[in-house]
Amino acid sequence: MPAVVASFASERDFGKVRRIQQALLADFHDDFGKHVPKDIKGKIEMIWDVIPAQLAKENKKFKFVDVGKGESSTTLESAFSWLKGSGLISLAHKVTKPSIPLSSYKDDAFKVYFLDVGLLAAASNLKAKVILEGNRIFQEFKGALTEQYVQQQLLAEHGVKPYYWTSSSGQAEVDFIVENDEGIFPLEAKASRNLQAKSLKLFCQKFQPAFAVRASMSHYYKQEIPFEEVTSTNTKYTLFDIPLYAISQIMNELKCF
Repeated sequence: MPAVVASFASERDFGKVRRIQQALLADFHDDFGKHVPKDIKGKIEMIWDVIPAQLAKENKKFKFVDVGKGESSTTLESAFSWLKGSGLISLAHKVTKPSIPLSSYKDDAFKVYFLDVGLLAAASNLKAKVILEGNRIFQEFKGALTEQYVQQQLLAEHGVKPYYWTSSSGQAEVDFIVENDEGIFPLEAKASRNLQAKSLKLFCQKFQPAFAVRASMSHYYKQEIPFEEVTSTNTKYTLFDIPLYAISQIMNELKCF
């Protein structure tokens, strides 16, 4: 958000930043009453307000049943379409397999993201100190903020609409599946320097992509990892580690490795 960035750049005051973000969220709620039919205003607000809680869960799949008692996906469809059309939210659909085009392999499951990572933190009432210093209780939602940040960078900087993948058992999930000029690759977003990525490894062994990307608080790194069972012309894949701060330039960064 430009006003938020401008305020922090000039004053370095996290408290003021949060007040601006809260004011923006209040403005959005006011706009819901001004620009949408009265019969879906309440439903829009319910969807909007539940998104932070949905992203905080380990399974971030959006569930209409969590929006409100007695509200079905059918009754919420118009409200959901309004939020998407306004650009206030964006979706990442689940794909059954990483084949071109990804849009042909999506199913009904999807995750919902805010338009801005700072507004997500503000809507969740997270204090700046909690985000900056961190603690054990905050770790799970820290992952949600990281995933939101990566998603909006892919969309804003590269026009990439990411998807995601889960195993049939539901025990493994890759945060993003990206399609670009080079083909399709998996991208895992890590909130810390802990580089364990079991789901990413499982995906690569199963589908044998040419390369995979892991974004984290660590440094640039590149390694070749052999496939356990070779079922394609490739015998190994390349794993690129890219710092989170470089996600906005990810497509260029991959070419420089």
